[in-house]
Amino acid sequence: MTADAGVSAISAREAEVLAAVADHLTNAEIAERLFISVRTVESHVSSLLRKLQVDDRRELANAAEDYLTVPATRWPDRGPSSSLPTPLTSFVGRESEASALVAALTEQRLVTAIGPGGVGKTRLALRVARDVEAHFPDGVWFVDLVSVTDPTLTATALALVLGLNESQGRSIEEVVTGWLAPRTALLVLDNCEHVLDGVGVLVERLLAGCPSLTVLATSRARLLLPFERAFPVPGLSVEPHPDGRADAVELFLSRAAAGGATVADHDLPRVVSLCRGLDGMALAIELAAARLPTLGLDGLESGLADRLVLLTGGSRLDDRHRSLRSTLDWSYRLLDEPDRALLRRLSVFAGPFAAASAAEVLAGWAPLGSPEEPVPSILARLADHSLLVTATTPGGTRYRVLETIRQYGAALVEDAGETAELQARHLAWILAAARRMLPPVMDGPEGDAWRADFDVISAETRQALPRARYVPDQREPAYQVSLLLAELSFDRGRPGEAQRRYELAAELAPDDAAAASALRLAAGAAEGRQFGNEALRLRQLAAEAALRSGDRTGAALELARTAELINRGPGIIATLPPEGEVRRLLDRARPLADGDLAAESRILTAAAFDADERDPATVDLVERAMELARAAGDPMGESAALDMRCTIHTAHGEPAEALACAVLRTDLLTRVPVTADSALEFFDAFQMGSACAVAAGDLRAAHRLGEGLCDLPFYREEDHLATSRLIVVALLSGAWDEAVRLSVLFERGWERAGRPIAGNLSPAPYAAATVHALRGDDVRRQHWKDVSATLATPGRPRETIHFGDFFDALVLLHRGQAGDAVTLLAEDPEEFVNHYNGMWRPWYASAWAEAAVLAGRPDAHERVARAVPLVAGNPIAEAVVRRASGLAAGANDESGRAGLVAAAAELRRLGARYQWFRTLVMLGGADRERGEQELAALGATPMAWA
Repeated sequence: MTADAGVSAISAREAEVLAAVADHLTNAEIAERLFISVRTVESHVSSLLRKLQVDDRRELANAAEDYLTVPATRWPDRGPSSSLPTPLTSFVGRESEASALVAALTEQRLVTAIGPGGVGKTRLALRVARDVEAHFPDGVWFVDLVSVTDPTLTATALALVLGLNESQGRSIEEVVTGWLAPRTALLVLDNCEHVLDGVGVLVERLLAGCPSLTVLATSRARLLLPFERAFPVPGLSVEPHPDGRADAVELFLSRAAAGGATVADHDLPRVVSLCRGLDGMALAIELAAARLPTLGLDGLESGLADRLVLLTGGSRLDDRHRSLRSTLDWSYRLLDEPDRALLRRLSVFAGPFAAASAAEVLAGWAPLGSPEEPVPSILARLADHSLLVTATTPGGTRYRVLETIRQYGAALVEDAGETAELQARHLAWILAAARRMLPPVMDGPEGDAWRADFDVISAETRQALPRARYVPDQREPAYQVSLLLAELSFDRGRPGEAQRRYELAAELAPDDAAAASALRLAAGAAEGRQFGNEALRLRQLAAEAALRSGDRTGAALELARTAELINRGPGIIATLPPEGEVRRLLDRARPLADGDLAAESRILTAAAFDADERDPATVDLVERAMELARAAGDPMGESAALDMRCTIHTAHGEPAEALACAVLRTDLLTRVPVTADSALEFFDAFQMGSACAVAAGDLRAAHRLGEGLCDLPFYREEDHLATSRLIVVALLSGAWDEAVRLSVLFERGWERAGRPIAGNLSPAPYAAATVHALRGDDVRRQHWKDVSATLATPGRPRETIHFGDFFDALVLLHRGQAGDAVTLLAEDPEEFVNHYNGMWRPWYASAWAEAAVLAGRPDAHERVARAVPLVAGNPIAEAVVRRASGLAAGANDESGRAGLVAAAAELRRLGARYQWFRTLVMLGGADRERGEQELAALGATPMAWA
């Protein structure tokens, strides 16, 4: 097995374990390094022994050397800096045109290569894009608009290529503009002619809002923008170059040679004449050259003579259009009937397809499918004639219809009256193919193949569904496809795509009950991607659909979950609903519940989230909600009630109890499948669990629960959501290089998601800012603080949560500015009486006490005493307060030094490396020297200490 194969076959976590085995660490040491349990390490080691086909740990360590040469990253960069497709054939000629087009791009920010279909615009644009790629550090992005049927969807097509999703409160056009605005990039927009209006509006706005963006478009007509530079693409030259043959002749000879034919020197004038008769049209020349082995020059000349009869007057541009159509007609007439039928029917495919797929779509449809002429044989023959192009992929040979030929074939299908049947067959094939993809496979080579197959089906679906939704006979299979593709999209890690497909399924649903189910799943997908306003909208639509279907309890559940989310998830809601909305929703839900235990449970939970966390009556609501959920056999409802129980514990200053409650949630959810409907419970259980573990000072549990987010299938392509909790843990544990690496992924994911407002994510970039500050980089610090501010939920400023105060105090104390830290930490920690600032009460209180001691405040001893009960349940904060007490006693006091020594030992045991190293510096002597060395290894600036 090769190193590359090994890395692709093992997971990122296994790669980390493998690296630790290579360092000859024990399982316990690996668990400590990676903040995972020993049992988990044992499981990974067993898996590695099996996958790498070795017998023992010693052989595993030796085998690791072959694999560790390939970098393993838990969250790889999923976004290429260039999306240029790889040409299937070599580029011939056009040196002067390429140079001129490059020059045009250096002078103008919008250049449109115009010319008729088949003249070679796309190939020339790709050649030039590769030539200038180095001048665009933020990437060259190729967008093929062929499959865009609605001009208003051009921005969506561009967003798909860039990997962006829509954002709360912003259109997809605004998201794309915002992402491109700071970048120096080139967009290549191919095949614009059928969506000129949409492209024109989009390009004008992009260029206005993105000062370093350049656009190269290809079209049969100008975009008609005032700042556009039109670049006519002529046919290939038939006049010889001073140093060689004409471009058209070179193309003909090259493609003929690829088909096994040669042309004698004395026949070259005939080739020149033939190319001239074809107007130098690249596609026409390629088609003719592919016929040379079977027809010879005599046959080609005869066919050309017949074709030229069809040309009558008109402009030169019209002649070229007609010459191309005539060449296609001529090539089509030369085919046998099965070949003709297959060629025109292949126009239904939007992208590359396998021979087996074509056979499945067209099975039993005369005149195809005879034993003597199976579909794969005809495909190979069409490829030999250059009517199809082939590509070798990891999944096997794939065929693709050139766009000009695809459009030609679609017209022939229409003429033959085959459109309805062809589209129905294509849709049925998509449905069958999607069903075969269940259950999803995500790991190893099989996972790579599954994702590749999904991407093919998804692309075909994007073309099939818009036309099927308006055909009465196709609405039912279109509904089934939408529903199934939504589920697969969610499994693929694309909750935004899942949401859109579920919404389309609701539109196509055969009845209101089915529509309510699809809308409920769409709301769940929106919650999963943390777009709270979308979830609120969709849940209310689901409730209305349920009511229309007669499902009163279903409507009650949706209304209750809507009301619950308003107070449960303000951190994922960009615009909070008006005051009184929760009460209005619950007043509607209560009479509809009809005694249903699950609905009654969710109503009680929503009421609890709307109540005072410190009111004993709220605890009674939660306990009753949990009882009803258990009686109903509803673990999701029980999890929601437990979430409120966690918030009550944090509001009461009980972080250890909150963590125990959060862990109970994750255990409970092992009984629940991961679907769009359960997405909120899963991501919230791990987010809340990691936050509670931080509040409790259990960094290992915080890391383990944070990693649970990364393992959620619907976060595979949502790096900002997957990494958010781990960045905070990495700061507190001293894993600062990891924090920086994860923060880069966080920002990339957040930008691709459209820079959504999500206040619950704001601690992550603030933690990244703190790492940079402790390393002395205040420019990067400010950048990350700005990101955190952008994420903050309107109406709930970060200052009321106080994580920023604690992080900033860390920096001030490191820099010896204790007085400034005292000023910053002005609010008494006893005032933290709700769950969102209760999460940070122990950390804040520990810094509040220590800052007073280091600043020499007269109330320092009092503050230390007041902090002791406030940090209870967080052993790291307790150790810091013990350290502050020792410092207050004085460096020469035996009990004071003993307090520092004990604090250092405890902080080391708890994995709080920064605070441990800081304590070593405070101890002085040899301990100080070691502490300073360790801080330097973290990249920290020298700690200010007398």
